[in-house]
Amino acid sequence: MNRFILLATTIIVFACNNSSQPGGNSEKSLEEIKSDGPVRNSDIIRSPVSANEPVDTVNVARIAFEDETFDFGEVDEGAVVEHVFQFVNTGKAPLLISSARSTCGCTVPEWPKEPVAPGATGNITVKFNTQGKKNQQTKPVTIVANTYPATTKVFLKGFVHPKGEGPESPD
Repeated sequence: MNRFILLATTIIVFACNNSSQPGGNSEKSLEEIKSDGPVRNSDIIRSPVSANEPVDTVNVARIAFEDETFDFGEVDEGAVVEHVFQFVNTGKAPLLISSARSTCGCTVPEWPKEPVAPGATGNITVKFNTQGKKNQQTKPVTIVANTYPATTKVFLKGFVHPKGEGPESPD
């Protein structure tokens, strides 16, 4: 019986000491992560999320946009609308955007590929080609990042006049 207790105690002690050690990637600054070479998502994720642990919503990156919707007004079909959505990382960890996508190929976002430090700003440029699009348009762009929640949306909206019917058309 004593051997069983000793074995169980040994297993528990080793299991409890298997936590991450100080100085691991979860405690590195942005400069230390960059100096190590290429940055991977796993380098800047603070806490893995599991079914048994609550989500860490305090020590994560946060993305706050200056404006989440850009109204481009009225344009003629065929125009290319471009807008820069500026954001700030208001979180406590470096922000890494893994993707930005729209619902169709007519709307193309470009985002920073490098981590954005806490307190720093960044830009997402969105281009919307109105060719083949008519009337009221609302184009969402979904940003996926190491934030909580993991997705954020920004929108381009406005009215596209069919060719020959818009404000720039001759009377």
